[in-house]
Amino acid sequence: MTQAQAKNERYQCQFNGIVDETSPEWLDGLRRRGMKDFSSLGFPTARRGNEAWKYTNINAIANGEFDLAPDSEATLDQLKASAPWDDAWTTLVFVNGRYSAELSNASTDASVTVGSLSELTRRDGKVLETHLASLAPTNEDGFAALNTAFVQDGAVVHVAAGVDLESPVHLLFVSTASDAPFVAHPRVLVVAGKESNSAIVESYVGLGGGQYFSNAVAEIILEAGAQVDHYRLLDESDEAYHVGVARVSQDDGSRFSSAAFYNNVRLGRHDLLVTIGDGCETDLGGLYMTTGRQHIDNFINIDHTKPNSTSRLFYKGILADRSRAVFGGTVYVREGAIKTNSLQSDKNLLLSPDAEIDSKPSLFIWADDVKCGHGATAGQIDRDTLFYMRSRGIELEEASRLLIYGFAAEIIETVKLQALSDHLEKIFLDALPRYSFEF
Repeated sequence: MTQAQAKNERYQCQFNGIVDETSPEWLDGLRRRGMKDFSSLGFPTARRGNEAWKYTNINAIANGEFDLAPDSEATLDQLKASAPWDDAWTTLVFVNGRYSAELSNASTDASVTVGSLSELTRRDGKVLETHLASLAPTNEDGFAALNTAFVQDGAVVHVAAGVDLESPVHLLFVSTASDAPFVAHPRVLVVAGKESNSAIVESYVGLGGGQYFSNAVAEIILEAGAQVDHYRLLDESDEAYHVGVARVSQDDGSRFSSAAFYNNVRLGRHDLLVTIGDGCETDLGGLYMTTGRQHIDNFINIDHTKPNSTSRLFYKGILADRSRAVFGGTVYVREGAIKTNSLQSDKNLLLSPDAEIDSKPSLFIWADDVKCGHGATAGQIDRDTLFYMRSRGIELEEASRLLIYGFAAEIIETVKLQALSDHLEKIFLDALPRYSFEF
C-alpha cells in the first residue's frame, strides 16, 4: 500500500465516523457519492501528463495527517482585527467550518435567503437539493469530491428575482490555532435570481498560527440578467494549506465581476471556471503576494459557450525571497460563440532573483469572427521611474515601497466596498517587504 493510499483511507475512516441522522436522503446520497469518487480519484499527486498540476506539488497535503477540525471559538474583536468588517453588512461567520450564530449578522430581508447549509437543510432544502454539486460534480476533481463527502455546514445565499440587494453579504471562514494539524471543508452556494443585483465577499482568514488544510468549494449561479460583484480574500496562517475549487455559471445577459486577493498561505491554489452564456460580461481580477517560500497557484478558466459575450482577465503578482507563483489562464471559445471579445493578462513583479513565476495564458478557439488576446510579463520596476522619484528627494527604500504598492493598487482600486478596500490596503501595505530596487 502506498503512503497516499494510506492517507486516503484516513479520510474514509473519518467519513465513517460521521453520523447525522437529521440529514435528508438526497444529502446522504450526495456525501456517499463524494466519498466514493474521492476514493477513486484521490489527490493529484502525479504531475507527469497532468497539465493542470504541472507546477504545483501537493504531496504535503496528500501525505499530511489532518484530523477533522476541532470545535473552537473566536471573538468579535478578533474578527474585526483580522478580517474585513462593516456592521452594515450581512455577515455569516464559520469557525473551523462550523456556523457561529453568535458572531453572525443575519439578514432580515425576506427577498434574500442567507444562512448556514445545515440550518437551511432542516428548514427548506429545495434550493440546496437543486443546485448543490450541480456545478462542481464529484467525479471530476478529488478535492471537490472530498469536500462534498464531508459537507455538513456552509454558506448559502439565494437572492430572489429582480432584487437589488443593498447590503453586501460577507461569508467569513475563520480557522483558529490548534496543537494538531486539522482539515476543514468550507462550502459556498450562491444563487442570484433573474435580473437581481448583489455583492458577495468570501473571506478565508487564519487566527493565530498552526498547520491546517482548508479544502473549499464554491458554486455561484447567475440566472438570466443577474449581476454579481464577487470578492475573494485569502489571508490564512503562514503554515496553512488552502485549495479552493470555484465554479460559476452565467445565464444569458448576466454580469459577473470578481476580484481575488491572496496575501498569506504556505501553499494556496484557486481553481476557477466561469461558464458564459449569450450576451454576458465577465471581469476577473486578482492580486497575489508571496514571500519566504510561499506558493500560490491560480488556475483560472473562462468558457465562452454562446455568442456576443465579453470577458476580461487581469491578474498581478508580487514575488519576494524564494517564493513561487503559478498562473494558468485559459479561455475557451466554443463553436458558434461568434462575436466573443476576450482579453487576458498576467503581470508579475519579481523582487528577488530567487523568486519564480510560471505563467501560461492560453486560448482555444473554435469559432470565427472573434477578438481574443493574451499576454504575460515578469520583471522589475522601470529604472527611469525610480530615478525620477529619487530626484525628487524620496529615499530609495521609500520610493521602492511606493512603486511596489502602486503596482498592486491597480487591482485594489477596483473594489467598490469601502470597508474591504481599506482592509486590503492595510494588509498589503503591512505585507510589503522592506526592499530597495537596485540597478
